[in-house]
Amino acid sequence: MIDAQTRALVERVLAACRARKWTIATAESCTGGLVAGALTEIAGSSDVVDRAFVTYSNAAKMALLGVPEAVLEAHGAVSRQTAEAMAQGALARSGVDLTVAITGVAGPGGGSADKPVGLVHFAAAAKDNRLIHRERRYGDIGRSEVRRLSVTEALDLLLEFAR
Repeated sequence: MIDAQTRALVERVLAACRARKWTIATAESCTGGLVAGALTEIAGSSDVVDRAFVTYSNAAKMALLGVPEAVLEAHGAVSRQTAEAMAQGALARSGVDLTVAITGVAGPGGGSADKPVGLVHFAAAAKDNRLIHRERRYGDIGRSEVRRLSVTEALDLLLEFAR
C-alpha cells in the first residue's frame, strides 16, 4: 500500500515512460523491492515495469547484476561504484530502456564512521548511455523512514530520466 503522494509520483513515472514507450527495471538492495512494489501498485503498470532485481547480498549483486567482485571489495556494497554497477547490470541483463538502483544502510545497525546509518546511493541508467548517481544522507531516522525516502528518491530519478 502506497500513500497518495507516492501514488501520484508513480503515476507520473508510468505516464512519462508510456509516452516514450519505455520499459523499466529496478535493482534494489536496502529497499528490498519497495520501488518495484510501488510501481506495480498501479493497475496496468505491466506495460512499463518489466522486472525487479532484489539483490540484498553481495553474492546476489554479482550473480544477478554482474557487479564485479573487485568493485565490492574496493568500495563496498554501499558506494557510488556499486550503485552504478547495479544500474548498468540491470540494464544489460534485462533489455529495458531505464533502470534505477538503490544500495544503502537503512539501519538500525550496520553503519560505520565512513558509511553511517541513513547513507543511500542511487543510480539510474538508460539505453541512451546516460548514467547518474545521487547520494543521500538521511541520518539515523529509522529503518522505515530511510526506506520510504529512498523509494521517493528512486522514483524521482526515474521521472527525471523519462521526461
